[in-house]
Amino acid sequence: MQDFVHLRLHSEFSITDGILHVKNAVDLAKQNQMFALALTDLHNMFGLVKFYKNCRENGIKPIIGAELNVESTNSITPKYKILVLAKNNVGYTKLSALITRSYTENKILDLPYVKEEWLLDKIETNLIILSGGIHGDIGQLIMQNKLTEATTQLQKWQKAFPDNYYLELQRINHPETNLLLKETIKLANEFELPVVATHPIQFGGEKDYLAHELRVCIANNEQLDNEKREIKFTEDQYFKSQAEMIELFNDIPSAINNTLEIAKRCNVEITLGKYFLPDFATPDGSQLEEYLSILANKGLDKRLSEIYPDEKTRQEHANTYKSRLELEIETIIKMGFSGYFLIVADFINWAKNNNIPVGPGRGSGAGSLVAFVLGITDVEPLRYGLLFERFLNSERVSMPDFDIDFCQDKRELVIEYVKNKYGTNAVAQIATFGTMASKAVIKDVGRVLGLPYGLCDSLTKVIVNTPAKSYSLLEAYAKFPDLKEKIDPDCDIKQIFARVGNSYI
Repeated sequence: MQDFVHLRLHSEFSITDGILHVKNAVDLAKQNQMFALALTDLHNMFGLVKFYKNCRENGIKPIIGAELNVESTNSITPKYKILVLAKNNVGYTKLSALITRSYTENKILDLPYVKEEWLLDKIETNLIILSGGIHGDIGQLIMQNKLTEATTQLQKWQKAFPDNYYLELQRINHPETNLLLKETIKLANEFELPVVATHPIQFGGEKDYLAHELRVCIANNEQLDNEKREIKFTEDQYFKSQAEMIELFNDIPSAINNTLEIAKRCNVEITLGKYFLPDFATPDGSQLEEYLSILANKGLDKRLSEIYPDEKTRQEHANTYKSRLELEIETIIKMGFSGYFLIVADFINWAKNNNIPVGPGRGSGAGSLVAFVLGITDVEPLRYGLLFERFLNSERVSMPDFDIDFCQDKRELVIEYVKNKYGTNAVAQIATFGTMASKAVIKDVGRVLGLPYGLCDSLTKVIVNTPAKSYSLLEAYAKFPDLKEKIDPDCDIKQIFARVGNSYI
């Protein structure tokens, strides 16, 4: 049987238009015996590590890419989307740089856009471009019957990405796709360009369409039954099997074959589990390990004089502190984190010396005496019986993580200091994702379905979350009998549970 590989996939990390979990996507690829799979979230690679690990664990080749928002100076197609895949590690680095640059230099109405000239200004051999289908510049021009302009734009792509530009073919339940496919094939034949079959995946199975639309409505503050609501997605944008895709394009076998060729050409190797820290230049040119030990011992002397002003009392306790300090330093050096402690101590003490309030320390990092004597924390761990092993343990190798609180009014100054000293390429801010717990889900889904507020509110009051535990819908359904009693006999309420997530009651 002919093989097929999905090259277009929006996961949960596309935020507003994808609900398919990365693990579930990889599981579906494995079930369908696909040897490779691409993750191409909308203008981000937030799910890359999770995707890469899951693919490797399941014997599937991960293809790294993204669907990019592009801004053009062309008034006919000022904004469009294309699909970019990394052929190798150089291509991955370039794609990362493009996305980063768009977020820092070219936001339009708070959305990042890659400028077209960034892509077309020189010949690129490390990236593969897919035309974007109906949302791409070529697709838009074809739909506007501007074939001359489409030809001109096509030649630009062909010149900038020789042998790396493919025209996308899609067959989804959209009234304009037949015309687009016909004209795209004409252009491909005229310019001897390869075509490739893709399918825009937004959710896992056909049954998940309503859950997906609810997600879209929540993001856009819409109601599901609003007749004026713009419906951008169709029921068939699920993870189609190889057999379904091959049947869909049985009249264009080259479009199927090219998915395999592209998959073979994309070979990105990500190094996981290895830490890359910025260089810390010691003032005297000594080794990091030696400098850490000197600095820590000096800091201990200072801290002991503060804790025990009486010299006799200080001498009585000194050996206890020194033994603990030596043990911690030995562990830090053994695990290769000397530079990490020195870098963190550097910018925290810079903040303190420049009148920027810094928190005393919290979390497991407060159990480190080395952190205390270097000025990273201000909590004396021995006094409170705090264990260093909870923060760093040679038997459980993981990157140390200090929770540091800076005054919100001046925290940008600290970030600027770190960027200036260690280089902008060595500094990044972490994006965090929040998921909705059961109460929020019930209220938001109820609003989107047009259910009475009082009805939804009465449901949420039955669920009792704690600081340590926020229950998912299914967990709440199983844990709280009163909730089950309200749901089971009421068809309206059961809609909420029947239409959310990938699990159904």
